[in-house]
Amino acid sequence: MLESTSIIQRQKIDMKRLQDKTVFITGGLSGIGKACAVAAAKEGANVIVADLRSVTIDAAMKEIQGEKDSATFIECDVASMESVAGAIASTIEKFKTLDVALNDAGIGGESTSIAEMTEESWNQVIRVNLTGVFNCMKQELLQMTSQKSGSIINMSSILGKVGFSGSAGYVAAKHGVLGLTKTAALEYAVSGIRVNALCPGFIDTPLLTKGGINDNEIVKQQIMALHPMNRFGKSIEIGSAFVFLASDESSFITGTSLEIDGGYLAR
Repeated sequence: MLESTSIIQRQKIDMKRLQDKTVFITGGLSGIGKACAVAAAKEGANVIVADLRSVTIDAAMKEIQGEKDSATFIECDVASMESVAGAIASTIEKFKTLDVALNDAGIGGESTSIAEMTEESWNQVIRVNLTGVFNCMKQELLQMTSQKSGSIINMSSILGKVGFSGSAGYVAAKHGVLGLTKTAALEYAVSGIRVNALCPGFIDTPLLTKGGINDNEIVKQQIMALHPMNRFGKSIEIGSAFVFLASDESSFITGTSLEIDGGYLAR
């Protein structure tokens, strides 16, 4: 009896939470997306990285494939419905199913006041960060409905719940992502599909550097101080939350947004 219990315990320890599940991740070549791709592969998933071609592609895919060699890159522009449809079709052709989708691809956009923001800048952020999520969800839901199962995780932000000066396009898009998440959760719950969102605080990624935050020590300290933990988050911390929402451990969770923000929204 003791031996049998020991075997069961070892099996539980060795069991990977996303073993052989097909996980489709947009924006997976860098930052949070890459961390989530690595975390999923480490948990046994067959990972599809859908992203624009980048100089980081070889290094990123080598890191992801180091956890599971079935990881595959597919070029995809989330702002194009045709491109997304093609990426999902390629995923199904290769792995036959779509179990989990993480819609992470996004851009920071221009940092300026609303009155000074150009129409071009507004449209670009909305096209990628909001319409891009819609494009992905539409194609993912079509496939998952036919399977009668699946888990979709959308990348929102703490700025999907509060405002932030100088970031109107980004804030509006991330609020919209939460609206899409809740609506899809209601529409597809009876179809065996769960839809949730992640709301990270400021995470130490290339996006912060691109926005000039990491290069300005005064601004960096001011923004870190907005988090009661007084630091930026780490990409792997978002990866861990993603795996939870992707796995059966969260089987009764849908329509929610998980905040990983060092206490930012508790203020």
